[in-house]
Amino acid sequence: METVTKNAKTNPAATAGYLSKFFFWWLNPFFRIANQHTLEEQDMYEVLVEDKSEVLGQAMQRCWDYELHLAKKEMKTPSLRRVIAKSIWKANTLLVFVAIFEEMLKTIQPIFLGKIVEYFENYDPNDKEAYHEVLGYGAVLSLCSVIVGVVHHQYFFHLQRQGWRLRVAMCHLIYKKALRLSNSAMMKTTVGQIVNLLSNDVNRFDEVSVFVHSLYIAPIQLVVVLTLLWFRIGPSCLAGLAVILILIPMQSMFGKLFAKFRSSAAFLTDIRMRTMNEVVSGIRIIKMYAWEKPFAAMVSDIRRQEISSILQTAFLQGINLALFHSTSKLLYFFTFTTYVLLGNIITASAVFVTTSLYSCIRLSLTLFFPLAVANIFESLVSIDRIQEFLMLDEVKKHCEALPPTEKTDACVEVQDLICFWDQTVDTPSLQDVSFSLSSNKLLAVIGPVGAGKSSLLCAILGELPVEKGTLRVTGKLTYASQQPWVFSGTIRSNILFGRELDPEKYERVLKACALKRDLELLPDGDLTLVGDRGVTLSGGQKARVNLARAVYEDADLYLLDDPLSAVDAEVGRHIFEQCICGLLKEKACVLVTHQLHYLNAADEILVLNEGYMVTKGTYTELQKSGLDFTSLLKKEVDEERQQPPTGGLQRSPSKKSSRSQSFSTQCLKDDDQLPVKNVPRLAEESRAQGTVPASLYVKYLTAGTGVIWITVVLVMGVCVEVTFLLQDWWLAYWSDQQAKLMINSTVIENSQNMTAQLDRDFYLGIYAGLTAATVFFSFARSLLLFYLLIMSAKILHNQMFDTVLRAPVRFFDTNPVGRILNRFSKDIGVLDSNLAFTFSDFKQLSLNVFGIVLLTASMNPWLFIPVVILTAVFFLLRRYYIQTSRDVKRLEGTTRSPVFSHVSSSLNGLWTIRAFGAEEKFQNMFDICQDLHSEAWFLFLTTSRWFSQRLDILSALFVLFVTFGLLLLRSQVGAGSVGLALTYCISLVSVFQWVVRQSAELESMMTSLERVVAFTELDNEAPWETEKRPPPDWPRKGMITFDQVNFAYGSDGPLVLKDLNVMFRPNEKVGIVGRTGAGKSSLTSALFRLSEPEGNIYIDGVLISDIGLHDLRQKITIIPQDPMLFSGSMRKNLDPFDQHTDEELWDVLEEVQLKPVVEELHGKMDTVLSESGSNFSVGQRQLVCLARALLRKNRILIIDEATANVDLRTDELIQKTIRDKFKDCTVLTIAHRLNTIIDSDRILVLDAGRIQACDAPHVLLQDSEGLFYHMVQQTGKQEAAALLLTAERAYENRTNLQYGHTDNLVISETPL
Repeated sequence: METVTKNAKTNPAATAGYLSKFFFWWLNPFFRIANQHTLEEQDMYEVLVEDKSEVLGQAMQRCWDYELHLAKKEMKTPSLRRVIAKSIWKANTLLVFVAIFEEMLKTIQPIFLGKIVEYFENYDPNDKEAYHEVLGYGAVLSLCSVIVGVVHHQYFFHLQRQGWRLRVAMCHLIYKKALRLSNSAMMKTTVGQIVNLLSNDVNRFDEVSVFVHSLYIAPIQLVVVLTLLWFRIGPSCLAGLAVILILIPMQSMFGKLFAKFRSSAAFLTDIRMRTMNEVVSGIRIIKMYAWEKPFAAMVSDIRRQEISSILQTAFLQGINLALFHSTSKLLYFFTFTTYVLLGNIITASAVFVTTSLYSCIRLSLTLFFPLAVANIFESLVSIDRIQEFLMLDEVKKHCEALPPTEKTDACVEVQDLICFWDQTVDTPSLQDVSFSLSSNKLLAVIGPVGAGKSSLLCAILGELPVEKGTLRVTGKLTYASQQPWVFSGTIRSNILFGRELDPEKYERVLKACALKRDLELLPDGDLTLVGDRGVTLSGGQKARVNLARAVYEDADLYLLDDPLSAVDAEVGRHIFEQCICGLLKEKACVLVTHQLHYLNAADEILVLNEGYMVTKGTYTELQKSGLDFTSLLKKEVDEERQQPPTGGLQRSPSKKSSRSQSFSTQCLKDDDQLPVKNVPRLAEESRAQGTVPASLYVKYLTAGTGVIWITVVLVMGVCVEVTFLLQDWWLAYWSDQQAKLMINSTVIENSQNMTAQLDRDFYLGIYAGLTAATVFFSFARSLLLFYLLIMSAKILHNQMFDTVLRAPVRFFDTNPVGRILNRFSKDIGVLDSNLAFTFSDFKQLSLNVFGIVLLTASMNPWLFIPVVILTAVFFLLRRYYIQTSRDVKRLEGTTRSPVFSHVSSSLNGLWTIRAFGAEEKFQNMFDICQDLHSEAWFLFLTTSRWFSQRLDILSALFVLFVTFGLLLLRSQVGAGSVGLALTYCISLVSVFQWVVRQSAELESMMTSLERVVAFTELDNEAPWETEKRPPPDWPRKGMITFDQVNFAYGSDGPLVLKDLNVMFRPNEKVGIVGRTGAGKSSLTSALFRLSEPEGNIYIDGVLISDIGLHDLRQKITIIPQDPMLFSGSMRKNLDPFDQHTDEELWDVLEEVQLKPVVEELHGKMDTVLSESGSNFSVGQRQLVCLARALLRKNRILIIDEATANVDLRTDELIQKTIRDKFKDCTVLTIAHRLNTIIDSDRILVLDAGRIQACDAPHVLLQDSEGLFYHMVQQTGKQEAAALLLTAERAYENRTNLQYGHTDNLVISETPL
């Protein structure tokens, strides 16, 4: 397994002093580095010990295990909510006191502000005592702002850290559970859902941790503020309370609706991610079948429903945001209207103490509180989804480890075994199976497709639960799966699988598994990177790497699930003799196979059919039994039979042919040394550099609509801010006018109440109009903007999906599944749920801050001086910070991908991982991946706080300048203007840091948009349709011509096909053979243009490079090497375009021997298959692919080792079906079973990408030095004789039906 870590730097936070930690000084060197060059992973600091995934995960696991134990003991349902609460309450207790202290400071500021405004109301230039007193109030006011600015960011950092730690712990828990899931549990979940839990659901903890304290802070603040208001303005404050009491239940209702819509959207996201996982994993099949459009329609339909739920959530967010901007204005309006109507006089001190006190609770009550409610409800949904996953069944192991002294006593005992894969089906998967296996014995398991062979191995592994009977396994076991599983890394790491390298043993394993020659041909030998899903290896190479992994393991029992089907006869014989009967001869071994000519070397043979044990016994006993088994074997007598057995049958290699001897000698060179090189790494995920361009913002804003609507929204935003400021200015103007009237009244009319002289209705009318305009523009702007941005997210997703579908296969070979899914899960999730809110909030608050600064400066021109200085310092500081922030966020995005890749790869190889007992190793790998991401996340949090803290200190200094500036200019400003300026300045401290946070968040989230847009600009393969279209009935004949064709899987890749010149005649049946890796499947790739070949390929005279890919691929049928089914009904898997009737579908199922199997399903043809069709055996999946081919009725059929995983009888039936149904078609068959192609019209022999020979099989067999002749001899004397006879008869039959010429030569320099 590849190591994902790098030599991380020691984290300076671990050794920093208290002051350095408090002011984040330890980050200063990091900022200097970031401004010198683009940050790379090696620039990041290692994660602190207490933040490591392993430490956090194990602590959470202990809490969850205890909860499960307690729930079981008390017979109640366990609660993940309770576990989370217990795990975080201690860390949050101190934060509660810090939060209360901070809010207390904010609350007392309005009191001092009131004292300052009163001084201006009662200004007396001769009262020096009052002046000195007000200077003290100004100093305390400024000091409070500084303290709040400093303390807040330590508090906020630890809040974010709590959410991050909880997320990491929960991810550890989810992955650990995924490694333990039973097969029945896997039927209830999907890879897509697990990826969604790890990418979107756990992110709720990051979000809710920031706001959760507002649940109690906001009510406490409200009580304190209302108490102060009661003493200040009396009962009028109750009007504001009434507004608040209406809003709180409304916000609670919104929270419940959030949870409902979030749950609905999450369910649909799971479905979309499951489909995306299947699309990316099966992209070769989709492209070769030209099925991109139905899959695009399927994803589009799911996405449309998902967007519907997301849009409802977005509208609620828009309403919340509109309430945030307008609630404070409604509070002011109802409070002051009531105050005036009760006969009170508007004064500057009353107005601005009141507005300042309301400003204290504005953020917490109208933004943080509703966000806390919404996030808590959403988090509860996510917690319940995670708990539902954690409660799924786990696999139960029944393998007993042997002490070192008893390593020779491994055994398997099975008695009357009955097992069910699906309890809803009446027929068991295994029934009445009994056998025993001791050390040093080889048990061969045979039977037709769907007989239960792989199910038997799964039962021994513990993957298939035992319903009845006895199953006892003693000793350490290992397993080689039928479908080879390789993970992204080097060939060596795939074989070693985390174990220590023993060079001698490693060499023996490579030779026994026939990998030496392959490694010699690869540029980096065993250090060659195989890519995700082993895409750079052929099917046979993957199978041998898969086998080598099992053989390298020092186990007592080896379970080998048909390892010989994916390799040619020569390699198969070598593996059987050198590996199974060589390296493993002292071990207990269960071999599932369809290669019946090896059975005489087995100590015992077990025959299964439809889950039943038909019989068991030695080779001789079964031959004498007279069962159907004999008919399977009558042609498969190996030369070993000619040697009389001595005693019982011995597990020993048969006498090798000369070809086998020479091949083995080539593989057994003793002087081979392991290559000593630096282990290469997988290509890192590309990431953008520099600033996020303005064009990206424009693309985001205009993706879902035109420029006109965006302009309308921007104008509305300006209108909101103008009305917002005008309303406050009108209050200041009103109070100033009232003050002037009172002063005049005092002088002229001996203090008579002059309130009546003001036109109260006029002032209230203007005030009401401004309030109504603020509310209207706030709601209209928010709802419209959210709608447009969600539509942009929808369009960008569709563009990205369409581009990915049109990307060449090479793109999928070089990008792991997790990396691609990361864009569709996490990055699209950001666009769906966070970016619209953050963008809208940031835009409006930025305008708000801009308005505050301008309004404050307009009080007196001298105040422009600190404004200009503040603005200059702000922009310099932001420029210094943003380079770091952007790089860190991009690193955070790229370090997230390995987490998803690791999860996806692990789940695909789950049985292998568990068979090797490698769960802990893979858990450690997951923790390493998480720690790498945590390094970036830690820097993201701390750099944000570093910046915000400095901005808040600047804002506090601005308050200081404004306060004392106004006091210096006390004779030139009115009390209303002073109150307005100071109220805004105090609110600026909290609002400004929130704007900065949203600014950093927005820039960070834009990197997700950047990554999405990058995937909308991928290189496309050739167009699906072109103007030059072939005739509707093309191809009529099916003649294929290769003219000087070279082929590579990428522009920079090596040639895998070289100078191919060959013509396949109409209706000709051609077998394509060659050693594993010779280029057989690459010939298919060239024909399907999975990568564009050099040279010309013609079909019926049409140059295939001139026509569209769909026009080409829809006219060629393929039965692929790796059978792939998709979740959905059997009907959709056979006929995604709904072009055929039920009768036609049932007919093809009957022809491929699958009708009885499908009829037994509870929904028959409409039964929904599990992910990747895992509820069918590999052989059955290959039969489904054959059924697809029968439905398409094309003139050209490619069979790519399609019968490798079926028994011989089924193979014969399939071959008969192909001969009958495709007799008028050109058929190219790639096969390792030579009996399936020995009667072909011609055989094309490939070696290292070149044509070695091409002629009738009988003609080729006359050349005793030829490669094909040696391949036939490798099958054994008796089988070789039978193949020779079949070839001769087929040649004679064709000669008798002569076409009119005997020229079979088709290789030429110029075949055209």
